[in-house]
Amino acid sequence: MIAQRRTFLAGLTAFAVTMPFAGSAGAKGLGLGSILGRASDSALDQLAQPGAFYGDEAIRIGLPLIGGAGTGGALSSIMGGLSKTGLLDGLVRTINDAAGVAAGEAKPIFRGAIDDLSFSDVPGIVSRNDGATQYLRDSAGDELQDKLRPLVDTALGDMGAYDQMDKLGAKHSFLGLAGISRDGLGGSVTKQGLNGIFSYIGNEEGKLRANPIGKAGGLLKGALGN
Repeated sequence: MIAQRRTFLAGLTAFAVTMPFAGSAGAKGLGLGSILGRASDSALDQLAQPGAFYGDEAIRIGLPLIGGAGTGGALSSIMGGLSKTGLLDGLVRTINDAAGVAAGEAKPIFRGAIDDLSFSDVPGIVSRNDGATQYLRDSAGDELQDKLRPLVDTALGDMGAYDQMDKLGAKHSFLGLAGISRDGLGGSVTKQGLNGIFSYIGNEEGKLRANPIGKAGGLLKGALGN
């Protein structure tokens, strides 16, 4: 009897979670898509605040090091030494600020990716505090990186990061040896910035699960059996 009841409740849970995604509305309906949309908006709003990326050591963006075989260790030591002198501080702060600007402009990109999700693995999503975030990353991570890159490149240019890098490169040849080119910098900032964004979205998703808000949060709370 107990086993049958558990099976019945599990079926109701799956039905409750998947119903909002039936039909053409997809993730635009209430439920996981709404939870993820709210988490995404909140995360990007936070990261768009001045100094947000640089101020959080867990997601702070550093300069790329793309040295070839046999040079990585030496270049790492050089870069580490220069970081201690403060020579690179201005550039590091600028690329973090640029990532924040790009994050602030990325809401439509993330919302579009979320709307396109089918949420085909509902049990796997609801079983983790950041399950929907990880599902978004697995399903649309490459697409989001491609769409975020132009925003990052524009922000790096507008914030003066590329000019700073060029001036430093003219004085210090090791920057070129380390692979810190304009293209390399843009790619690295995009990748690191996206990691930070997903980290924040996951945190926000966890908060919504712990303290559901509104109809969307209430649906997820019920689905999780809380």
